Amino acid sequence: MRDAVRLTALTVFLSGFTVAAAGLRPEVEVGWTAYVTATKERMARELSAPSGFLAVDFTSSGAADRQAALAGGVVVRPVETVDASGDALGVPSAMVHHWRGLVFIPRTTVGEVLTRLMDRVPPQPDVLQSTILERSPNQMLVALRLQRTRIITAVFNTEHIVTFVRLNSDRAISTSVATKVAEVENAGTPRARELAPGDDRGFLWRLNAYWRYQQISGGVLAECESISLSRSVPFVVRYFVGPLVESTARESMERTLTAVRQSGN
Repeated sequence: MRDAVRLTALTVFLSGFTVAAAGLRPEVEVGWTAYVTATKERMARELSAPSGFLAVDFTSSGAADRQAALAGGVVVRPVETVDASGDALGVPSAMVHHWRGLVFIPRTTVGEVLTRLMDRVPPQPDVLQSTILERSPNQMLVALRLQRTRIITAVFNTEHIVTFVRLNSDRAISTSVATKVAEVENAGTPRARELAPGDDRGFLWRLNAYWRYQQISGGVLAECESISLSRSVPFVVRYFVGPLVESTARESMERTLTAVRQSGN
């Protein structure tokens, strides 16, 4: 009986039938902006701190995460942004998926990593197609066709402004902000078309990524903090669907980190 309920809940939610995508209502936009602003303020404090550089350096698990990455692991942890009172921030009528990951790229330098990343998008399962539309010395406009698969498959046409900043000889940061996210209906068929915001299923509305690169003995530690936004999960199916939605974002982070590490070898 429980399995039948779980299957029904997943089918109803993933088909988009329960809640025809509510779209990016004003409170969603305001909430997303507030969340991103608070996150960037915390990042700015970390980057200006007298010691530490990676975000993990400012967490209780930082030393263990570094060691795990140096041992060849892909370290991924959930992140929660809080307000001035220490309360968790949320976005009304939406879900924020906030993850941080760390990998070690051996036998390379920060300069070499940046050169490769500015030359092309590392091949990865989530990226079906990539094109650099515009390029300047420290910035690119990149078009990506993304695919997210978990029970069902969703395809998105996206565009991202990617900015690189070299802080010194052994440290750098980069930022990727999606300026376009459009779900593609009937992808891979002659009937393929982009859905307008509000007409899509709400699986992905926003996507930002913030990277830090630190050169250490033997290679480079690459850290990514990803924040994405999707429609909220109806309460009636939240118990079943919530973990599924979160695991999709986590697995995407793991694949991205693995691709960046492999691109350096």
